[in-house]
Amino acid sequence: MKPVTDSVSQRLFIVLSLFLWLMAPATLAVAAEAKQNSDLRVEPEFWWADMANSELQLMLHGHHISDFTPVIVDKLTNHKPHREGGITILKVENTDNPNYLFITLDLSNAKPQTFDLALTKAGKSVQSFSYTLLERVADSAMRQGFSNKDVIYLITPDRFVNGDTNNDNQADMSEQVNRKDVNGRHGGDIKGIENSLDYLADLGVTQLWINPLLENNQAKYSYHGYSTTDHYRIDPRFGSNADYRQLAVSAKEKGIGIIKDIVVNHIGSEHWWMKDLPSLSWINGKKSANDNASVKFTTHRRTTVQDPYATQSDHSQFVDGWFVDSMPDLNQQDPLLATYLIQNSIWWVEYARLSGIREDTYSYADKKFLSIWSKAIMSEYPNFNIVGEEWTSNPITVSYWQAGKRNKDGYISYLPSLMDFPLYEVMLKAFNQHEGWDTGLISLYEMLANDVVYADPSKLVLFEGNHDTNRLYSLMNEDLDLFKMVITYTLMSNRIPQLFYGTEILMTSPKAGRHDGTVRGDFPGGWNTDKVSAITGIGLSQEQEDAQDFIKTLLNFRKSSSAIHSGKLRHYVPIDGVYVYFRFNDDETVMVIINKNDKPVSLATRRFHTQLEGVNLGVNVLTKERVQLNTSANAQSKIHLPPRGVLVLSLELEH
Repeated sequence: MKPVTDSVSQRLFIVLSLFLWLMAPATLAVAAEAKQNSDLRVEPEFWWADMANSELQLMLHGHHISDFTPVIVDKLTNHKPHREGGITILKVENTDNPNYLFITLDLSNAKPQTFDLALTKAGKSVQSFSYTLLERVADSAMRQGFSNKDVIYLITPDRFVNGDTNNDNQADMSEQVNRKDVNGRHGGDIKGIENSLDYLADLGVTQLWINPLLENNQAKYSYHGYSTTDHYRIDPRFGSNADYRQLAVSAKEKGIGIIKDIVVNHIGSEHWWMKDLPSLSWINGKKSANDNASVKFTTHRRTTVQDPYATQSDHSQFVDGWFVDSMPDLNQQDPLLATYLIQNSIWWVEYARLSGIREDTYSYADKKFLSIWSKAIMSEYPNFNIVGEEWTSNPITVSYWQAGKRNKDGYISYLPSLMDFPLYEVMLKAFNQHEGWDTGLISLYEMLANDVVYADPSKLVLFEGNHDTNRLYSLMNEDLDLFKMVITYTLMSNRIPQLFYGTEILMTSPKAGRHDGTVRGDFPGGWNTDKVSAITGIGLSQEQEDAQDFIKTLLNFRKSSSAIHSGKLRHYVPIDGVYVYFRFNDDETVMVIINKNDKPVSLATRRFHTQLEGVNLGVNVLTKERVQLNTSANAQSKIHLPPRGVLVLSLELEH
């Protein structure tokens, strides 16, 4: 007979074996689910404590992740609900796609920390991950955005400077570098921009607007950056997220801010979402990754957004249509997507220490969303700046979107700035046209009268060209004198000025039609094999050196000119091809004279005595020569103007 203890042990062994056998399927299932979600994706990857908006939406993607219940846990309290960290789950939302889970956290009492979030099923933790709330940089919320004190320099990064040839080709990227292809990737990168900061600072640039740097893992035509395939990753052919942030730090040391080009209207067709759409309402015209329904393209009828007589169908065909089949159109009316896009914009401002945002194809997105988006960003950063692209020649259409505009339909925008396409287009015509009663400089003068429709015209961005327009020097028929007139007007107007990379050394393009690959040509000196360099001056023609020096002089004058930064504008009706205007405040007056005539002009000062009262001397900003003025109402003083030229005078008051 066996001892009793052996009998008890045997019974316990049998019971335990039976229990394990019964529990095996569940245990294996949990293990299988954990394995399937080993590639769990969480966006945003991290966040910050003490943000103005204390709510944070996390998007989780993984196999049937909607089956799980998220629980915040503490490593020190045996995975009981985390309370001391001040973090709570406000809500958990699912979509029609079981592979997504959206968690909204309340961070109103949270401090910088790392905490664990467990995904549970039937009360058991299947998987967990750590999440970090970072401490914000000092004065992050009060950062200063770009303003009238600045000059913005637009860069297409792939075509600017190749600073790191090691990142040209990436194994996980579809398109590789091929400089022989005008529409292909050429290898410019973030390191190249950082290496050029001394050149840009010396030129007088104070802000860099860089075309989108986010991953564009498209099969072709990926260099321009407007087909995002990952919202939280810098394209590795440009560098890394850390490289982008370091660029902002290095640029700030040179007195230069970074403006990020952001796209909320559309994505690239190879975006990871397109393989597994978060919901049926995520993309306009697409309900699933396998939806083969024909795509409807936008009509580009942007006035349907504002037109009081427009039909809903016409409005929808504009807003909901795709640009091209490689750019799926986002549905910002989906609240989860809307929050995702807002948080993504704020994440990059905070992470990369940005001084501004340029928002692409502004009016193409849902207008209610745009109001919420712009308000959210400006609430986080009250001194920040955002400029929107509304490509139209109609100032009324542009003015609709600016913050402070009292629109008849009650629409409220929080967008501080817009690109001034109406003034840009008239400016090009004004300097190319023959001078007549209603042509030439008078059209430029009269366009400014439309400033009455804007809430604040001084916050608009006036540009001489961008990545979508043909090159200025070509549009001026390679006439250096006309080129200088346009540059002067752009830099001395009551706007925030923007230059396109290479304008300073007269880069060219065709004059008509779209030739994007040529317009966005390689910046001379940006590649080791280049025989001409804008940065060192090697190989530049006399005209290129002249243009570069001209722009450099005006840019550096602007840096210390309070009249240009914050002064009022007073202009006089152009007469006989001569246009005169003043920028002035209590401390300084700047007089700008543009002479389109082929002959010298002796300009009587009597007409301008109101603005010139108390002035007897002016300094030519371009030559540093001193110009004597007799500016009384009865004086016969004249200013001698060179043919086809500009004169910028910094006026000195009598003391």
